[in-house]
Amino acid sequence: MKNNSNLSIILKGILLENPVFVLILGTCPTLATTKTVIGAVGMGIAATAVLICSNIVISLLRKVIPDSVRIPCYIVVIASFVTIVEMVIHAYVPIIYDLLGVYLPLITVNCIILGRAEMFANKNNIAKSALDGLGMGLGFCVALILMATVREVIGVGSFAGISIPFLENYTVKFFQEAPGGFLVYGVLIALVFKITHGKAPYKKEFSCDSCPSAAFCNKAHCQEAKEEI
Repeated sequence: MKNNSNLSIILKGILLENPVFVLILGTCPTLATTKTVIGAVGMGIAATAVLICSNIVISLLRKVIPDSVRIPCYIVVIASFVTIVEMVIHAYVPIIYDLLGVYLPLITVNCIILGRAEMFANKNNIAKSALDGLGMGLGFCVALILMATVREVIGVGSFAGISIPFLENYTVKFFQEAPGGFLVYGVLIALVFKITHGKAPYKKEFSCDSCPSAAFCNKAHCQEAKEEI
């Protein structure tokens, strides 16, 4: 049963709670780095490494970090790992470093990573937090690669930089532009929704208990807003 539970933590990030297609997080890097498959793979691996490492450290320190400063502390932890990953990529894979550009350091403010720190790592042990980071990272990678495959194959007639001869004269440059990225994104979201039959990964409720910023706001005000709704 324990193995099944661990496996479910990993698998949920790939489909039922895919951070890109279901939770609709990380839209900016998703659209910006999916013009090529190589760029998508680079971003996916970098984000996954940061997700796993930051989840582990935040889970380890969850009982030490005061609630009043937990978000700044999370950002410091995440930024530290992003810096390490950025330096490693710059040193050993400069092509990926140049391809990702500013979006590599911007992993620091990727809402997928901060969201998992707040909603999962802050409430679970190290092992489960590591598995959650792995699952969400894999889901992010899958989403990026799917989008990049469609955009690169149709947009420039190649896959991972390898030209596809019979498509060279039938490319649609629209898919390399921002509107084309949004179109592919929307179609894939609809496809995943169809496959999962619209099963919500969690029950959405308007309440202070489900709000990650509840500690910083006036709960009485939240209650009044809830009553008005």
